[in-house]
Amino acid sequence: MMKIKIMKKFYLVLLFLGMFVGVLSSCSDDDDKYIPVPPIINIVSGNLSMQIGDSIVLKAAVASPTATTFSWMIDSTEVSTDSIYVFKSEYSGLFDVRLTAENVDGTVSTATTITVQAGKYKNGTFVLSENSSLLTFISPEGKVTGDAYTDENGTKLGSVNQDLFITNHKMYIVSQNGGGDGFLVIANAETLKKIKGFQGELSGKVTWPTHVAVLGDDDIYLRDGSGVKRFQPSTGEVTLIQGTSKARKNTMAVADGKVFATVGKTVVVIEAGKDEISGTIEFDGDVSGVIKASDGNIWVSDAAGYITKVDARTYAKLGNSKVSDEAKSVLAVSYAAAPSITAKDDTLYMSGLSSKIYRHVFGSDKTDLMVNAKDLVENVGIVYNTCAVHPITGEVYFNSIKGYGVNYKVNNISVFNFSGDEPKLSANYENYTAFPAGTFFTYNFE
Repeated sequence: MMKIKIMKKFYLVLLFLGMFVGVLSSCSDDDDKYIPVPPIINIVSGNLSMQIGDSIVLKAAVASPTATTFSWMIDSTEVSTDSIYVFKSEYSGLFDVRLTAENVDGTVSTATTITVQAGKYKNGTFVLSENSSLLTFISPEGKVTGDAYTDENGTKLGSVNQDLFITNHKMYIVSQNGGGDGFLVIANAETLKKIKGFQGELSGKVTWPTHVAVLGDDDIYLRDGSGVKRFQPSTGEVTLIQGTSKARKNTMAVADGKVFATVGKTVVVIEAGKDEISGTIEFDGDVSGVIKASDGNIWVSDAAGYITKVDARTYAKLGNSKVSDEAKSVLAVSYAAAPSITAKDDTLYMSGLSSKIYRHVFGSDKTDLMVNAKDLVENVGIVYNTCAVHPITGEVYFNSIKGYGVNYKVNNISVFNFSGDEPKLSANYENYTAFPAGTFFTYNFE
């Protein structure tokens, strides 16, 4: 009986041991099964809003049992592979930041947005003066900075400023006589901080450059005494565009990725990277102005008294309109460096070098005298350049000086509002200019 009990106990022990071994075996199988662990990440930062020129430190907070690699992307462009990235921007806007982390078990991403606030000069009005290298700025609120470029850089533009152009967050300013910071200055369009000045690089290659248009970093077009020349900063090469000889001393327009310049009764078309013109558009009279229209085409004025809209892609004339006989004279070619016409949508204004400002509505062929500036503004003696209409407000800016000699120091930047039955002087900024070469609205370059 005892033997039977012992045997039963033995079998029970064996059974227990078998079950235990089974459990152990099962646990061992679970331990051998690999569980992948992709990284867990987060972007650690402070305030995600900043001014141009400031910086924000972005850190990758990661939990991962294995080695991890990183990739920081700004607007789909990789900018860093470190765990820490310092974000900077020289222009305003919203910037999408994406952090991607990868280990042997997987790839994960997270994103955030950084706001870079607009620079002081992003929106507003510039008046460029020939004398004293002045670049005057008027803010949307009407605050005037007399010489904005010098204030920001501590240096001067070149002598006899003539023209400026804004594209790709950069401002290009051309000076006829060079000196100072050069024949051509490239500055940040929002801060006016100088990026590069070109003096020696252009000396002997351009003669009295007066106007500038830009299609790309290496496609800068300068009009000088010989014609229109392509300047490539990367190589220093300057090439005369064949067919632009005797190009008029006046603003060039950029539309549909091309430059439109004036030669006598012709508008010539220049395409990026080409050393000769790509097309011509003929008119009845000498061309006195070519500007970009709000619909992406171009407006052209000529001395025969016509304003024509031209398709910037095909060069076809989309229609023309004749101004009144009284206003015809202000479309004549003159020494003015600015175009004879300025436009807001299909409403155009013109003054030539007179104190009278005319409005022409293209669709109705109607021309009206809006104001004689002498009636509302004191010391309007000489109109040194043409009027310009604000592309948003529709107000018309008009520069005048009292006279030559010391009298040029008595001058006005007058702003007229023509929305009512009678002309209204909205603002008048006194004694900021020195022979103004033109008025430029940042909004026209957007």
